[in-house]
Amino acid sequence: MRDRTTIKTIANNKKARHDYFIENIIEAGISLAGTEVKSIRQGKVSIKESYCLIKKAEVYIYGMNITPYDHGNIFNLEPTRERKLLLNKREINKLIGQTKEKGYSLIPLNVHIKNGWIKLDIALARGKKNYDKRDSMLEKEHE
Repeated sequence: MRDRTTIKTIANNKKARHDYFIENIIEAGISLAGTEVKSIRQGKVSIKESYCLIKKAEVYIYGMNITPYDHGNIFNLEPTRERKLLLNKREINKLIGQTKEKGYSLIPLNVHIKNGWIKLDIALARGKKNYDKRDSMLEKEHE
């Protein structure tokens, strides 16, 4: 039996840690079509402008751009369509309770492949004000 887990990062959301205070990170699966999986494995995905919302006790990611697969022809889907995130009901209920608090939102942090499965790290985050951003930049410079 294999004990080691292999993780290969495909895409990062670098602005997320700059613009938000990260409270909690959850790993979720993504519901994808076959050509989308092939395109992600080639590294043709962007989560810079994406965000997550909860609709009818399900979590969806919006704005995640997956470039159409070169050899996908009619099977390619819209690059920025909404995609369902695969989470347990317990995790979704916990997120619903936490996001109801004012100022909290769900932000995607990175897309990675873990043991052959494509996963997405989402963060429960609170937005930073401009002075918070300056403070964190000063702390980073002093390190």
